[in-house]
Amino acid sequence: MFEIEYFHEGVLHVIESWPVDVLADYAHLIELLMEHGPDLRLPHSRALGEGLFELRPRGRAGIGRAFYCFAVGKRIVILHAFIKKTRQTPERDLNVARRRLKELKSA
Repeated sequence: MFEIEYFHEGVLHVIESWPVDVLADYAHLIELLMEHGPDLRLPHSRALGEGLFELRPRGRAGIGRAFYCFAVGKRIVILHAFIKKTRQTPERDLNVARRRLKELKSA
């Protein structure tokens, strides 16, 4: 079983502010992620390359994205999260996640 951590408290606060149906799907996907780890695939999770992955919760109220990575000792770190407003993931959000991943790797 994998453990979930958040890059910082702000990431968790963003997720907790999501619409209730998206949050419920996120909770379900987190359970699957903790159980299956790197074996969780589409439509729930997608590899973005260089150790970065996205969790893909959705609901009637919108679509959430949570970027994460795997860390030593069966740990999963949620790096960044947001509610999608457009079909494509904004480059700005991807860059935040990539920067935090680099920061984590160099620590």
